[in-house]
Amino acid sequence: MPPRLFLLRTRPAARLALGWLLLLVIVGALAPWLPLPYAPTTPDLLQVAASPATSSGHYLGTDSLGRDVLAGLVAGARRLVLLTLPAVALAILLGTLAGAAAGFWGNRRLRLPLAAIGWALAATWWGLRLPGVAFLCGLLGISAALTLLTWRAARHPTGHRRYTCALPLDGMVLGIITLLGSVPRLILLVALAAGPPLATPQLLALLALLAWPEAARLVRGQMHWVRAQPFMEAAQASGLPLSRIWWRHALPHACRPLLAFGPLSLAGLVGLESALAFLGIGQGPDVVSWGSQLASVRHDTTAWWVAVFPGLALFLTLLALQKLAKLASSAVHK
Repeated sequence: MPPRLFLLRTRPAARLALGWLLLLVIVGALAPWLPLPYAPTTPDLLQVAASPATSSGHYLGTDSLGRDVLAGLVAGARRLVLLTLPAVALAILLGTLAGAAAGFWGNRRLRLPLAAIGWALAATWWGLRLPGVAFLCGLLGISAALTLLTWRAARHPTGHRRYTCALPLDGMVLGIITLLGSVPRLILLVALAAGPPLATPQLLALLALLAWPEAARLVRGQMHWVRAQPFMEAAQASGLPLSRIWWRHALPHACRPLLAFGPLSLAGLVGLESALAFLGIGQGPDVVSWGSQLASVRHDTTAWWVAVFPGLALFLTLLALQKLAKLASSAVHK
């Protein structure tokens, strides 16, 4: 029996965690079609801060603005599906590619034609619309000349190497990771999100920008271990191109720790997004999530149900993700 199926059969807590996460995904995906009596942003002014026992038609009560708590819970699940899950997927994808490339190619193994540097500078100069048309034309001319020389020298391997330069990919990735890791994620996200409310794609990009360095650091370290394995030496001795070795042989082995890292990264972004919503940063007043529901308790501290139900949903989600990460870690090591 595969280790993962064995763990699922022998651990009821793992089944409960997976069931809760699956329920959240289903509810979030089907939220627009669920038969809810009230929309999450529609207030009921006749029942403001009504408890579940005294409210009519509001199964979990209303908040201080008359909004339905149950509809807010469903909106929070949908925000998890539409924002947090895609942000984690994008962050893991970017971090995996960056960390695997940095760990495999290092600072000397990846060589680029000199013409690529000129084209990159010219594209940057043109994209930023910097002054100096003559300088831009000079860059384009130098790049075209280097491209022609590289194309002619490609027939002779020794000559072709003269017109290339090593790309310090490992140093560049480590520098970006160190720069992003030097500031706490919440403070950096607050600074980036300060100003007008952000749209969902913009907030998704910010969350992915802050989350990818952890995946890159993990995959980079694993890639150093993979490069020292005997099968890598055998693959290089067989004459396979380095790009094929990296993609077909090294990358799948370097990604194995991500099975346990993915749920933990998702838990971190869920907590981060809830903290931003609680502080009212980066989203409009019409956006309802678990964090914004928790924040609404400040207007009426006697409405305990407004804090209990979103807080319980957030707690169970984080606990289930932690349990799933532990399950994945056990499955990887078996």
